[in-house]
Amino acid sequence: MVDSAVDPCGDACRGAAVSVELPAPRRGVLIRQAFLLEWLTVAWMVVEAAVAIAASVAAGSLTLAAFGLDSVIELASAGVLIWRLTVELRHGQAFSAGAERIASRIGGGLLFALAGFIVVGAAGALWTRHGEAFSVPGLIVALLAMPIMTVLARRKIAVAALLGSRAMRADAVESITCGWLSLVVVVGLSVDWLTGAWWVDAVTSLGIVWFVVKEAREAWRGEDCCDHG
Repeated sequence: MVDSAVDPCGDACRGAAVSVELPAPRRGVLIRQAFLLEWLTVAWMVVEAAVAIAASVAAGSLTLAAFGLDSVIELASAGVLIWRLTVELRHGQAFSAGAERIASRIGGGLLFALAGFIVVGAAGALWTRHGEAFSVPGLIVALLAMPIMTVLARRKIAVAALLGSRAMRADAVESITCGWLSLVVVVGLSVDWLTGAWWVDAVTSLGIVWFVVKEAREAWRGEDCCDHG
C-alpha cells in the first residue's frame, strides 16, 4: 500500500526553495520526468477504471464502483497536469505560473469531489446496509493498484518538490488516496468474503477523508504548505 510515512507537505516545502535555483536544462529534465509519470498514470488508470467499474456492475459492489470512479477522477487530474506541463515546456517557466494556479485549483476541486464521493458512498452503504459483493477481478486490480500507486506517488512527490508545483503535489495526493482506497477495497472484499461483515469497507473508507480535504483546501487556495508552519 501507499506508505503512510510519506510526507508530501514536508517534501514540497523543501523543494520549493530548490526549484527557484534550478537551471533551465535541469528543470526541463524534471518536466519530462513529470510527463512520463502522468502518462504512466493515464495508462494504468484506464485499466483500473475499466476493470473496477465492470466488476462493480457484475458484483453489485458500491465500493468497487467508488474505486472505479476514483480512477476516473485520477485520469482527469493527470490530464490537467499534462496540460500544465505542456504550457511550461512550450512557453517556459515564466508562462507556467497562470497554468499552475489553474491546475492547482482544478486539482483541489477534484480532491473535494473525491472526498464528497467517499462520504456519500460510505453513508449510502451504511444506510442501505449494502456491503461488498466478492469479485475476483476487483480484488486483483485492487491488489495491483497498491504497489503501482505507491511507486507513482513517491516519484510525483519527489518531482513536485523539486519543481515547487502545488498542482503536481495535489495529483500525487490523489495517487496516495487511490493507493489507500485500493487497500480499503481489498480489506472490504476479503472481510466480507470471510465473515460477511458488510459495513467494514464503508467505515474504513471514511478514515482517509480528513487527509483528502486538508490537501484539497491547500491546493484550492494555492497555499504553500510552509505557510502553515
